[in-house]
Amino acid sequence: MVSEEVLRTHLQELRRGTVVVASLVALRRPDYGYALLQRLAAHGFAVDANTLYPLLRRLEDQGLLTSEWNTEESRPRKFYRTSDDGQDVLNRLLDDMTAVRSSVTELIEGAER
Repeated sequence: MVSEEVLRTHLQELRRGTVVVASLVALRRPDYGYALLQRLAAHGFAVDANTLYPLLRRLEDQGLLTSEWNTEESRPRKFYRTSDDGQDVLNRLLDDMTAVRSSVTELIEGAER
């Protein structure tokens, strides 16, 4: 029987890429980091803040997100939004996810025959 640690490692690897996709999807509507953490968690993406904030900076550096500071409230917040390039990348990633799912389904069905 496989250990929980081995399973946890593989689940973490699988989810790492899906967090990028989920963030790009969620940030089609502008949001700030903490609210994004909550929204992702509500949809089953348990992401640590120490993982999300560097990811947001990396996606912004890559041009996949834009950001803007909102200083109208008592505490300034940086709002992120998926850029046009980010939407293009998201579309490609979603297409690839669909293809991977289809391939895995075919493998499963082929193994059952």
